[in-house]
Formats: sequence, C-alpha cells, structure tokens
Amino acid sequence: MPELPEVEVTRRALLQPLLGSRIRGASLGKALRWPLRCAPDELAGQRIDSLDRRGKYLLMGLQRGQLIVHLGMSGSLRWHGAGDASAAAPGPHEHFRLFTDRGELRLHDPRRFGAVIWHGHAQPPHPLLQRLGPEPLLPGFDGECLWRALHPRRVAVKLLLLDQSVVAGIGNIYACEALFLAGIDPRTPGCRISRARCARLAEALRETLEQALRAGGSTLRDFCSSDGAHGHFQLQARVYGRGGQPCRHCAAPLAHVVQGQRSTYFCRNCQTR
Repeated sequence: MPELPEVEVTRRALLQPLLGSRIRGASLGKALRWPLRCAPDELAGQRIDSLDRRGKYLLMGLQRGQLIVHLGMSGSLRWHGAGDASAAAPGPHEHFRLFTDRGELRLHDPRRFGAVIWHGHAQPPHPLLQRLGPEPLLPGFDGECLWRALHPRRVAVKLLLLDQSVVAGIGNIYACEALFLAGIDPRTPGCRISRARCARLAEALRETLEQALRAGGSTLRDFCSSDGAHGHFQLQARVYGRGGQPCRHCAAPLAHVVQGQRSTYFCRNCQTR
C-alpha cells in the first residue's frame, strides 16, 4: 500500500498542475528509503514534460532525466497551488518538497519507506524498473501472458501476484480481491492454474483495478489523493479485511491466513484449488 490504483489516481490528479510547469527548487527532510542521488538545486530550471506510471512507481519526466517516485507503505503526494492560502506549514512527515512556478508538491510519508530518485537520461535503465512485469491495464496483458508467468512456478498464486516481475503494480488488497472474483484459492500453486483459469484471473485483475480507480483507490490508513481526498474501494471489498465475516456470495465465514508475512482473505467455498 499504496498499489497501482492509488499511484494512478495520484498521477491523474497531478497531470494538470504539473505538466509544463518549471521547477524552481526542491528541499529534503528526513532520509527516505533511497537517496535523491543529486543535489536538490540541480533540479531547478527544468521543465516537467511528462508524468507517467510504471507499476507502483510515478515517473516525472524532466528535460535532463526523470524523478522516480515511490510512495512506500504510507506515502502520498499533496499539491498546493501558488497562492493557496489554506496550505499549512510543512509537517514533520513531509520529507520532500518540489517547488514549481505553479505551486508546491510535497511527499507526505510517516513511515519513510517511500523515495524520490533522480535518474539522468544518460544513465542505463534504472534497476527498480528493469524487472517489472506487464501492466495489467494495458492491452498486451491477457490470460496467455499470465499463464506463461505462472505455469513454471510451484509458489502459491497469491504470492506470485505480489511478485512485481509477474504483474506490475499488484499488492495485497487487489490480489485478494481478484482471486476471489476469479474463484481461485490463493494457496493454489501457479503451475496448477490452467489457461482458462488464467484468462479469468487476468480479467478479474483488470476489473478489480478499474473498480478501484473509479473509487479513488483505497485508504486504509494514510493514503489520500493530491487534493487530500480519501479512496473508498475498501468499503466495497468483497474479502479483504473481512476475515470471519460472511461471504457476500455464499454467506460462509471468510478465511484469514498468512502468506509470506501478509494477510490473505478468501472464501473456502467460492474459491477452489
């Protein structure tokens, strides 16, 4: 958390204020997960030409390179337009500030697992982006693509979905929800999932992510969009966070197990191996 929908919601909200703006400067607070890798004043004068997303990473394209932004476990980006009288003084959890000719962008991250990384155009592709799997919302992602990634693996499918080299951007919430929608037990080894079931799972991933985007993502603790709005997908969740409660399809109590140190929620009746 935040996962693909939260990062995409953030990207879309920031397109209008950031695209074409010019950076006036930047400042750093407490150390984040990875260093910026340049002096903050080296960003000054560069124009923001693009704002893209790859998996859970926000990519801010500048004239001489890009800023790779990761929101970690508790981060969010907040925008304050120029002359915004309601903008509060920076708080103790705002560890990166980017000043532009249109306003100020702040990274709010209480747990400091997020990062803002400078990557110049002359450098080889950044290692964080090299191993990412296909984007589940793009046309090239389908059941055959997913089957090729899963069928050599004996690892539980839920853990494989969390592996960013299999599918980019999927985290715990949306893996649980998509597996329920596809009717697949999260403990099923990847090698045991047929092409037909992979097709259902690929469609379930797409449907779940699109539903989350319409709901503004999920806010479990800290996430909010750049305007401070909270996401509401968690209120629509079919299984996530509902261990012991009745399944909305069959009314059986939902199961809660731990896989790879992460909570997994599913229905023993509706999801089969």
